[in-house]
Amino acid sequence: MTTLRARDVATLTEAEAADELATLATEIAHHDALYHGKDAPEISDADYDALVRRNRAIEARFPSLTRADSPSRRVGAATAEGFAKSRHGEPMLSLNNVFSEEDFAEFCASIRRFLGLTAEETLRFVAEPKIDGLSINLLYENGHFVKGATRGDGTEGEDVTANLRTIASLPERLHAPFPARIEIRGEVFMDKADFLAFRATQEQAANDREERRARGEKLGDAIVIPANPRNAAAGSVRQLDARITASRPLKLFAYAMGATSEPPAESHHAFLQRLEQWGFAVNPLSTLLDNETAAATFQRSLGEQRAGLDYDIDGVVYKLDRIDWQRRLGFVGRAPRWATAWKFPAEQAMTVLEAIEIQVGRTGALTPRAVMQPVTVGGVVVRHATLHNEDEIARKDVRIGDTVILQRAGDVIPQIVSVVLEKRPPTAVPFVFPTVCPVCGSHAIRDGEDVVRRCTGGLICAAQTVERLKHFASRRAMDIEGLGEENIQLLFDRGLVKSPADIFRLRDHRDALLALEGWGERKVTKLLDAIEARRHVALERFIFALGIRRIGEQTAKLLARHYHTLEEWRDRMIAAHIIGSEAREELGSIQGIGPAIAEELVEFFAEPRAVTALDDLVAQASPLPAEATAASDSPFAGKTLVFTGTLETMSRDEAEAQAERRGAKVTKSVSKKTDFVVVGADAGSKATKAAELGLRILTEAEYRDMAGM
Repeated sequence: MTTLRARDVATLTEAEAADELATLATEIAHHDALYHGKDAPEISDADYDALVRRNRAIEARFPSLTRADSPSRRVGAATAEGFAKSRHGEPMLSLNNVFSEEDFAEFCASIRRFLGLTAEETLRFVAEPKIDGLSINLLYENGHFVKGATRGDGTEGEDVTANLRTIASLPERLHAPFPARIEIRGEVFMDKADFLAFRATQEQAANDREERRARGEKLGDAIVIPANPRNAAAGSVRQLDARITASRPLKLFAYAMGATSEPPAESHHAFLQRLEQWGFAVNPLSTLLDNETAAATFQRSLGEQRAGLDYDIDGVVYKLDRIDWQRRLGFVGRAPRWATAWKFPAEQAMTVLEAIEIQVGRTGALTPRAVMQPVTVGGVVVRHATLHNEDEIARKDVRIGDTVILQRAGDVIPQIVSVVLEKRPPTAVPFVFPTVCPVCGSHAIRDGEDVVRRCTGGLICAAQTVERLKHFASRRAMDIEGLGEENIQLLFDRGLVKSPADIFRLRDHRDALLALEGWGERKVTKLLDAIEARRHVALERFIFALGIRRIGEQTAKLLARHYHTLEEWRDRMIAAHIIGSEAREELGSIQGIGPAIAEELVEFFAEPRAVTALDDLVAQASPLPAEATAASDSPFAGKTLVFTGTLETMSRDEAEAQAERRGAKVTKSVSKKTDFVVVGADAGSKATKAAELGLRILTEAEYRDMAGM
């Protein structure tokens, strides 16, 4: 499912950019689930990093198109079955990446802009090798280790306390002094020598098992042979039997803190020293850099040492040393503003393109998929890649049978850098992109400057209908247990489920379900019970499950939080169809809802069949109102704020981030639904409109006082 892209971001139209961001959001979520949830990545870290970087580059050029489900706003995957869930005291998020000195310089400049620092003020960083292992969160209370969890989706992970206790380098008790309660983040890994020895043991066990199988012996589970040290470490920690974990050669480096009852240090470097005092192992190569210009030298030096290290690393993490500045900077989406990972360069490989397949998605997009001879790049086997669209195929002149060079880093990963023309066989001819849907036969057209060709079949296209049903029932949407892709396809083929509402009417077709091959009383009862349990889900899940184009999980959360109930959201979306209406302006003012997303919402509710299908669904399953916002003790919790003019004590970005941390909804325009307008110097038309509407206007000082800043 990896993507091949080479279009220069500067050449993308807004429509092309919106489509690619939607594709990237889906694709990166897929790889998140494989990496964090199943320890079975399809692509290398370099591939993944380049996808995220491409996403960030497009968002930088088209800020209004930033999706609420953008990879820049999330991290990780859902927890696996078999482990209890554990909620982190503070989100355990990921890092944005840089790949060059220019990238790192821009990262430093963004810190200065946010904090309002001058070029003369020194930025000190701590540089730490980026270990390729499994991130974990350790909770200590009164100096005692009480719980350990994987990162999971960043908010909630898997409770693997018993397994982590088996790691010798994890201290059960901290050496005083220590906070009453503190979360410590670290990386569990397996070094190269231990991995090779462990892999050899697993291979021998697999060979012995095969011999026993040949003798007719009854065997247990298959022997898993990990592909690399990261998979070995992650698989070892996530064993349901802690005795298995105890037998594995695992190590731990501690590197950060999460929630804490009291700050144990004023700088990150001092905190690392405190970790060592508490009994943790800290990477000995971690270095305090006196200024930002020292980072490039450190990067080159560690790159030269990389091959000789005992463990795998894929880059260097640079963290701003001052913790008070870290707190002010906070997070944006899924990543801190005060840290970044500078990744090492790409790798390349050569392979043969065997076929190009066309897949039809739930929005009708025809996506070409490359089928290649399997090739190993950076320790990961690649066979399939999404070719993105017909323009990319033509521009690269990629033909079936061609030998191609893949590059696994940069803006496009894995990128077909070029075709090896001297190896082109005489049978290779240009690929002809279909103009009809391969599933339903309807015309497949490109609308205006849209780079994607889409099936016009809509509701008559079985592929779109089935894909929408799969999405609706999926774990991240309605999460209906037992209604996976195979069962959805079966029920659709048998005519039992043609729409989401039909899923909830299956209770009326119990006999038809029992008549299906392999569907006994127990299976049918379990499925129907699971469906009944999902008749009332959170509003954000319900909105996401509808499968509206460009509406991902985070966008759904924004909409649910803003409109609170399904009825309010539905009515306001229908009213927003009128250009210039209050409802349209309100939708466009929601922070994180750009014009492309707003247009998709309006178009969905302008289609009578879509509204009818929604109402049919609501008659069967009604979502719960959105939960009240956190930070309820703040006077801004649940309130709508607009900032205008130039602020003196902080940047606009910092002010908006601080307000959102206090539970506020920050919008871009003033309306009668605005609760507070915070004005700085040269406030302009927004302040004038606020006065005309009689809204409460706050000076910057009044806002800071109310916010307790």
